[in-house]
Amino acid sequence: MTTTYAPATPSRPLGVAILAVLLGIYGVLVAIGGVLLLASVAVVSFLGVSSSFGGLSHAVLGAIVLIIGLIILGVALGLWHLRLWALVLALLFTIIEVIVAALAGNFVSFAFIFGLILFVYLLAVSRHFY
Repeated sequence: MTTTYAPATPSRPLGVAILAVLLGIYGVLVAIGGVLLLASVAVVSFLGVSSSFGGLSHAVLGAIVLIIGLIILGVALGLWHLRLWALVLALLFTIIEVIVAALAGNFVSFAFIFGLILFVYLLAVSRHFY
């Protein structure tokens, strides 16, 4: 009689689950904003309304916002599934956030303090990612 054991599945830390859900909500909202921007450019073009809004530059901006929203949503899904590449991207984004806040001289700002806390937390739970 042979007994087979399934490999242990890594447990998802509560903080990572909360971060993934909040980041997912943010990614969906950003993607919706990009779609709405693209739709408004299409409506303005379709109606032939002469305004400073619309045109190629606003369509490109809408596409960029949509792509950024989809990337954020992808990182949120990667964090939910404990993927190492998502952890690396999240760490890079928090480093950038802390550096930008530091260059602005805002060492007591929410972005600086939260970015540092998030960076340390993600490093502490990095053993859960694969």
